[in-house]
Amino acid sequence: MKALATTCALSLGAALSAGPALAQTYPVTPGQQATAQQVAQHGVPLSALAANAPERYTVRKGDTLWRISGLFLRQPWRWPELWGMNLQAIANPHLIYPGQTLYLERSNGYARLTTSRSGNETVKLSPRVRSESLRDLALPTLQMHLIEPFLAEPLVVQELTLQQAPRLIAASDERLLMSPGDEVYARGPAGAPFVGEGDERLYRVFRDARPLKDPLTQEVLGYEAQYLGKVELLAPEVAASLPDGAAAEPAAADALQAPVPATLHVAQIKEEMRAGDRLLPEPARQYRSFVPHAPQDAVDARVASLYTSNAMRYGTENQVISINKGEADGMEPGMVLSLISSGRQMVDKTGSRKETVQLPDQANGTGMVFRVFERVSYVLVMDIRRGVLVGDKLTNPQ
Repeated sequence: MKALATTCALSLGAALSAGPALAQTYPVTPGQQATAQQVAQHGVPLSALAANAPERYTVRKGDTLWRISGLFLRQPWRWPELWGMNLQAIANPHLIYPGQTLYLERSNGYARLTTSRSGNETVKLSPRVRSESLRDLALPTLQMHLIEPFLAEPLVVQELTLQQAPRLIAASDERLLMSPGDEVYARGPAGAPFVGEGDERLYRVFRDARPLKDPLTQEVLGYEAQYLGKVELLAPEVAASLPDGAAAEPAAADALQAPVPATLHVAQIKEEMRAGDRLLPEPARQYRSFVPHAPQDAVDARVASLYTSNAMRYGTENQVISINKGEADGMEPGMVLSLISSGRQMVDKTGSRKETVQLPDQANGTGMVFRVFERVSYVLVMDIRRGVLVGDKLTNPQ
């Protein structure tokens, strides 16, 4: 079937020629390119379609590639196939925009996704949409608000990282806990006054890091620092100094002027801050559009922790979990993993004698890696059937 081109007020062709910056923002891997080209030859088998796949769908603001793929395919993360259904019209899946209508066409046991049935359909976008940037319009893979806070928090560090970072020492009114709008004071480590890093004015505030342990070996994989909020540097720390002429006096040490700590403004709080909390520079905000894909190598990971301020035993859908595999193990953002609930042991009391049995593991859902450290990664739980527990498995998607 011939792929159908689409003429639109803001065409995909124009989007693709928008420059290298946009192409870097929405990467397409060689593997996905190859998959799409292969599938584009004849479409996907009807067996790969979702049971209630719609005949047509108009992309709406707020949609995600994961959601749209889930409408058409049994496995949402496999949208290179969805993209490849009409490679010429959908040259890059990251550049699908609100206002486009997608059509599902079936023929000879295969299905294609097209953007037009007549071959000359014009997709009209509103003037307000045309005034926005391509980057703002392009559909993200998933709902970014679910993970955006986690792109800056949590932080996995080495044991000494926070110990050597600048620290809060007091609030201006001598209160123990610091709140939004407060003026607070901070100092750097011994011998290194806190003066800021270049033009950096915003800092994240963290509390003592807790060890993240491998649930199988109990080995410490890293230290997860608790994110508390943000502060803005108003004035740098002034080191201790001697007044003019004091250096010639015998007791020069007694004439030292006390250091003046840095002054900061509490800009944002997730949890109340207090003296001793540590400061790290605020990273530059980045727009990330993740490309879901299966790992090339076999993965056998375990849930190391549930990232939540509550004492919850079970993880839920749209929750973030950490796993005991990181960059050193080949993990990368966008990897999709199957969640497997570990089978529990139970006592069989139905026979002639009691006997302990091991129930089999059960497939539980899907998660996507979105942030990777050396030995730890953070995964967003996309869909599950039952709660996630520390120690549960993550494997290559089935």
